[in-house]
Amino acid sequence: MIQGIKPVRTLTGKLFTPPDKSISHRSALFAALSSGKSTISNYSSAADPQSTLGCLKQLGVNVTQQEDTVVIDGVGRDGFQIPQAPLDCGNSGTTMRLLAGILAGAGIECEMIGDESLSSRTMKRIINPLRKMGCIIDGRDGEYAPLKISAHNGIRGMRYPLPIASAQLKSSVLLAGLFGDDITEVVETVPSRDHTERLLGLKSEAYGSGKIVQSSRSDTLPEQNYRVPGDFSAAAFWLVAGSINPDSEILLQSTGVNPSRRAALDILIEMGADITEDNPRFEGKEPVSDITVRHSGLKPINLDPKLVPNCIDEIPVLMVAMCFADGTSVISGAEELRHKETDRLEAMHEILAEAGADIELKEDGIIIHGSPFFEPRPAKYKSYHDHRMAMAAAVLATRSSGMSEVADAECTNISYPQFWTHLQELSA
Repeated sequence: MIQGIKPVRTLTGKLFTPPDKSISHRSALFAALSSGKSTISNYSSAADPQSTLGCLKQLGVNVTQQEDTVVIDGVGRDGFQIPQAPLDCGNSGTTMRLLAGILAGAGIECEMIGDESLSSRTMKRIINPLRKMGCIIDGRDGEYAPLKISAHNGIRGMRYPLPIASAQLKSSVLLAGLFGDDITEVVETVPSRDHTERLLGLKSEAYGSGKIVQSSRSDTLPEQNYRVPGDFSAAAFWLVAGSINPDSEILLQSTGVNPSRRAALDILIEMGADITEDNPRFEGKEPVSDITVRHSGLKPINLDPKLVPNCIDEIPVLMVAMCFADGTSVISGAEELRHKETDRLEAMHEILAEAGADIELKEDGIIIHGSPFFEPRPAKYKSYHDHRMAMAAAVLATRSSGMSEVADAECTNISYPQFWTHLQELSA
């Protein structure tokens, strides 16, 4: 599908961003691990979290879904059945990495597959530590899907310092650790998303600027009964769009503002964005608020590499904001972007160059010479079949001087099926 984007005069209105993908995945997986019935409302209809539900059904978990409410009868640690066919994770790295931790820990014989994009992403970062714990897991060429998991003789607890700041890696190890009698400790020196330890209630303690999180078979796994908050990563596109388009005002209702996820919001405020938060509250164990963004002038920023793990999914659209800042912005320490659904550093460099931005690509980031008078030229953007590239290009195109297009625009269904409808509503 080719999506046309007209320049907009302003963006105004209010909306609920889609349910948080990261929390939707985890709520379903953790509900299955519990021994009771869980009712999860506002579960994501996006393709990735639906892949998680499909895999759970193949594992013998009773999952019922009515509109956005999912009811899961937990089977406990030892109740998963051997699937009769490969577990299809689709495009979802979260499904594959977290479920691999659970199934490798449980010793469930199975094969895990994914689409072409997922099959090109390395799984070595989870395979190596899981093997150290006694799991039997292998992949194509030792690192790619399909992954094959076999039964084992028991899980060994270990102390594992994270080599990179990755919530998926941290979660995979901790979930495997739930099947061991001895404690597994994950040492995190640079904070990453904390949904896993928050939703499971795992023990943690401060460790320098980071923390140590523990798991073992002695942990009681709670049922998951709550409403999934709005996805902050989706909200970030509107925070930028509202900041760069004149006379805009957008209200984003019930948006998740987990401290380990909200760095992009704080970065935009540091850049001078007019953003306010109201009605702070909790939905389950996750903090939410109603966020309003209004148009404002933006200042450049040198992004602290320590913040990158906290805003890794939002960096592409932050690059768009930087194009309209009054000066030069620098992103460093973001080489992890090269290992996402596509090489997002290279893809965003090409998108911004197509629009006529003054940019310099680096191995671990980008330099953007912004201007409040920047007017992107009309362009035919490639999405690279990456949902975040498509949406970042769309936000950029709203400030163009003419009609632009995004190719393969249906890829936004991976995380935000309503994106194009919401863009039309806000610009009406």
